[in-house]
Amino acid sequence: MKKKKTLKKPIKISYARYVTSKIAKTKALEASVKLREYVPITKQMNLESLKQMLSQYKMVYIKPNVGMFGNGVIRVEMAEDGARKLYSYQSGVRLRQFKTFQEMYASIHKLTKKRNYLVQKGIHLLKYKGNRFDLRVMVQQTPLRKWETTGVIGRVAHPSKVVTNFHNGGTLKPVDILLHKYLPANKQKAYVKKLYVLGIQVAKAINARYKGVKEIGVDVALDNELHPWILEVNTSPDPYIFRRLKDKRIFAKIRRYAKAYGRL
Repeated sequence: MKKKKTLKKPIKISYARYVTSKIAKTKALEASVKLREYVPITKQMNLESLKQMLSQYKMVYIKPNVGMFGNGVIRVEMAEDGARKLYSYQSGVRLRQFKTFQEMYASIHKLTKKRNYLVQKGIHLLKYKGNRFDLRVMVQQTPLRKWETTGVIGRVAHPSKVVTNFHNGGTLKPVDILLHKYLPANKQKAYVKKLYVLGIQVAKAINARYKGVKEIGVDVALDNELHPWILEVNTSPDPYIFRRLKDKRIFAKIRRYAKAYGRL
């Protein structure tokens, strides 16, 4: 007797939903020609790369390759006083100053130890009432698996800190309040719309390399010319910060989409 043929079950391929490596996400963005002008130069941090980028940009940020809530982020600066160069860095609320690069690097090395750190071109953020701010752009897959920007909110840094993260002392503000000083009200809507489009482009670039990603939070810095810079992409963004917005429909949609793909 011939044996009955058994149908083989299709192999289900599962993809990781979360990407923790900042350098990996940066490379995914740099692979998109459309996005390169929005991505600050980012390199693996070591003595040579820090010295070279600090000499070129005068201010840089170093951050752990894997980390959350702005923990471990350090702002490093080089100032020139005539022929002298002065070096400083701020970690948390503490500012330290040094006469030589070597002294500063030795101090930074004690903080970073054996962890993998990145060095990123410093973007001088716009300010709200004297404190730096950036924007969080929330982008999600809809139930029909299309990418949609579902919200934008501002994050104002604590007066004593270099990071804007809400979970690190930052304050949440509506975008129109933060842009009021820099952009006329009749131009704000078109500008924010560009950020919505940028968010979708970022999501597609990340998703092209990491198929399991369902949502992203894009941290966007604005410079003095209102050029947007993508500081970081979070694949596990906090949706609840959008509850702080006056328009409750925004969080309602974010929550509905998050439930559809199993986040909430």
